[in-house]
Amino acid sequence: MIPGSFEYHRPKTVSEAVKLLKKGKDARVLAGGHSLLPMMKLRMTDPSALVDLGGIAALRGVKKVGSKIVIGAMTTQHELLASALIAKNLPILHEAAQLIADPQVRYMGTLGGNVVNGDPGNDMPAVMLVLDATYKVTGPIKSRAIKAREFYKGSYETALKPGEIVTALEIPVPGKHGYAYEKLKRKVGDYATAAAAVVLTMKGGKIATCSIAITNLAPKATLVEAAAKTLIGTAGDDTSIAAAVTDARKVMDPANDTRGTPAYRTSVGGTYVARAVKSALRRADR
Repeated sequence: MIPGSFEYHRPKTVSEAVKLLKKGKDARVLAGGHSLLPMMKLRMTDPSALVDLGGIAALRGVKKVGSKIVIGAMTTQHELLASALIAKNLPILHEAAQLIADPQVRYMGTLGGNVVNGDPGNDMPAVMLVLDATYKVTGPIKSRAIKAREFYKGSYETALKPGEIVTALEIPVPGKHGYAYEKLKRKVGDYATAAAAVVLTMKGGKIATCSIAITNLAPKATLVEAAAKTLIGTAGDDTSIAAAVTDARKVMDPANDTRGTPAYRTSVGGTYVARAVKSALRRADR
């Protein structure tokens, strides 16, 4: 299908972009376009104007500020993969970016676009949850910060207010840790049938801290807190992992679609939680 008619704007600054969003009724931000444009073609959304952030240089780049990594919202997945700072400090981001679509998409698709629209099938929201990221937001009234763990409200529903733009992502460097993003998909370029992100630390041979989140297994990216708590204080043996998987499956509510029935996707969702935990344990400094 062909999208409806719309105005197109390419501002040079964030303040100009915010003014355009405020001025245009039903205006939408355009980042990489891989989520928004298909929705427009299907007439799932019909904005009156697109505000393209691609011309705002200040929204790109990766830097370390104190104990945090700050990533511009328009930084592409390809740029994440090329960043030595990401590889050294946040390797789970590198791992997840490699599993997003294909190289052509990764050259254009942005981190901000992936996390902002609330699509339960996007990969980076779950990674942001386990990393306890914060989204820096600029709007028509003021700037503010929103924790990733408070950002996702439902399918395509977020804490963003009209006219607000996510400008950067701020992620605390976790130090020595184990990590994994495990994803099942039908073919290259597809959304996850099921996926899980894990970040954990070890102390004295036992799991000291743990975060687990799931992708496309609920109406939104979901932090699985009960499963993580089940693992803390254990050595990550098969029995404790099995108990964590049981806890994780209790919060899964996947859609019934071409990727499988809810029962099938819940089953493989648990399998991928277990795989992610085991991969993170292998990488953890004990």
